[in-house]
Amino acid sequence: MSLPRLFESLPAEPAPADVERILQKVSFPYVDGSSVTFAFVGEAEQVAVRHWIYGLPSSLPLKRVEGTDLWVLQADFPAGSRIEYKFGVTRDGHEEWIFDPLNEQVANDPFGGNSVTHGGDYERPDWTFRDPSVRQGRIERFALRSEALGGERQVGVYLPAGYRPYRRHRLLVVHDGEDYLRYSQLDNALDNLIARREVSPLVVALTNPVDRLREYAHDERHARHIVEELVPVLEQRYSLIPEGSGRSLMGASFGGVASLSTAWLYPGAFDSLLLQSGSFAFTDIGGHSRSPVFDPVVAFMNAFRKAPGRPVNRAFVSCGMFESLIYENRSLVPFLQKHGIETTYEEAYDGHNWENWRDRLRKGLSRLFPGPLWESYL
Repeated sequence: MSLPRLFESLPAEPAPADVERILQKVSFPYVDGSSVTFAFVGEAEQVAVRHWIYGLPSSLPLKRVEGTDLWVLQADFPAGSRIEYKFGVTRDGHEEWIFDPLNEQVANDPFGGNSVTHGGDYERPDWTFRDPSVRQGRIERFALRSEALGGERQVGVYLPAGYRPYRRHRLLVVHDGEDYLRYSQLDNALDNLIARREVSPLVVALTNPVDRLREYAHDERHARHIVEELVPVLEQRYSLIPEGSGRSLMGASFGGVASLSTAWLYPGAFDSLLLQSGSFAFTDIGGHSRSPVFDPVVAFMNAFRKAPGRPVNRAFVSCGMFESLIYENRSLVPFLQKHGIETTYEEAYDGHNWENWRDRLRKGLSRLFPGPLWESYL
């Protein structure tokens, strides 16, 4: 077999020490510009990189170096890309998906997380890390009884450092709020960007669903809960700018659908939308090819595209180029612009994951809630 350049120095009949020498010399996956070399050591029948890059085969097989238990693969990815993956290791006819044992970089998510690598030039933004020199906001939590949805809902509220009740603040309502904190470091982003004066101080409501795929798929009860139950309570508890002006809805994936749907059902209640990798499936003719949970989403999006109205004045949309939803998100941007909604769009070589959404927060938040640093430029 043809070996990646990194392993070309191996002798014709390599010993375990020869393999170990290379493994100790560099970190894996080994990134050299756009070339990424994966390595796995162990007895197996097959080893493959299992990834979530739409458009590539979902399984990229590693090849075993003859006479060793070393498996290798060299692949090319665009500069600046992030790739989340696992190894699919087949033993005794059974494939197990595992983290890459040679890679300490892990992206966590509600399903347990994945190993992470990247094409050359990617760097995690500095504003996503906790900065000990920056004053931290605080998060309050309370329970809210919902007649619309039935039962009790847990709500978190981020208050910026230096919050004062005599100053009116802009409001951002975030779907899957606790997940944004846990997996996208939303609190770090807010603290740092507000301290840098890139984002204005704002109150951020963190909502959390019980039956996510149902509530977020254009459920009128959910919209009623947000607008008629949650926001009035927030108005009582905190000092907010009046209705509409300076208020935004935010969400990723199905949370993006919930944000757009709520704004559409209550036009004027919010001024803007921050939509990340929204699951905006629609059809121009015939049925759709996605799972049945998308049925109400497709019905909503088809209705929205027929009669969009003007639910908000501004929108920020982002999506990863490795996502199956890239077409729908790209299509949404000119559609919103055509109907008078000022829309900014950003995409990146990344997938449908929380760190993609994290990395887009600076541009989205500063666009919709510009701080003093940017206001003179907008």
